[in-house]
Amino acid sequence: MIGYYIHHQGRGHLHRALAISVEMDEPVTGLSSLERPDEWRGEWVQLARDDEGDNPAETTAGGVLHWAPLHDAGLAGRMTAISEWIGRSHPRAVVVDVSVEVALLCRLHGVPVVTVAMPGKRSDLPHSLGYASSSALIGAWPASAEGILSSEAATVKKVRPVGGISRFAGRPIAGEPDERRVLVLLGRGGDSVDASALEAAQRQTPDWHWQIVGGDEGAWVDDPWQLICRASVVVTHAGQNSVADVAAARRPAVILPQRRPHDEQAATARVLARDEWPATVIREFPSTGWNELLTTTQRLDGALWREWNDGSGASRAAEVICTVAGLGT
Repeated sequence: MIGYYIHHQGRGHLHRALAISVEMDEPVTGLSSLERPDEWRGEWVQLARDDEGDNPAETTAGGVLHWAPLHDAGLAGRMTAISEWIGRSHPRAVVVDVSVEVALLCRLHGVPVVTVAMPGKRSDLPHSLGYASSSALIGAWPASAEGILSSEAATVKKVRPVGGISRFAGRPIAGEPDERRVLVLLGRGGDSVDASALEAAQRQTPDWHWQIVGGDEGAWVDDPWQLICRASVVVTHAGQNSVADVAAARRPAVILPQRRPHDEQAATARVLARDEWPATVIREFPSTGWNELLTTTQRLDGALWREWNDGSGASRAAEVICTVAGLGT
């Protein structure tokens, strides 16, 4: 039995968990305050939220943790539920994506922990504690993406880079892209692109067809694979899953990193801008110059995404988990 803790923010953690779990031969139990997705094949332990209490107090425990508010019923309930599940299931390992507090809880029960590392500056005390207590760290980026994680040398050495992990891995690319089609792919984690900026970009590019998915301005599409494949250019943020999905489709992209704690997306964007990837990295949504930006990006060779995401990232992540759990792969 393997446990898999899934953070509720956005949908990226869930999509990654789904991709990895289907590569596992062992039963995988989801632990999350998200509702159980229809695609999940194993048990699901529904956890209470720990961020809905009034006036949370001393949330960082003096800087040792990220989020552990005092006297919060939701926090107490979720930690109790995880402990009770460990007590009755005796898991071989628990994957944590992501929570320092859950990683420490599982390790204090004597369960090996595999933490999904995140890009950015992770040398603060809570991250250092969570990473040090983990038996292995999974990095959902290629080995060549040096510097994407900034932390102590011992932490960086522990990371197993498996490549990008996309829920679309293994799907055939759905045909050739349409000429001059732009897909704006936004997430649910918050984006700094407003409707007026998007409208201005479209007015500048009457020869391009624009489609906006996600965020506050676009319709939500549960499965945007065909839309990504049809696009000649994808405009998206620098979240791990969005980059992995675009890379799976081998589409050139305009990457606009969003502000996130610990410079998560900024770190990914620096790697994409530094190396030979089919991506144009911009620091803010430009008010002019969109024709040139899209035309230049469209000419980039999308096949170069293969090193970032060769389709086997989830399988390699499963191998790391099985090794820590003492299971055959």
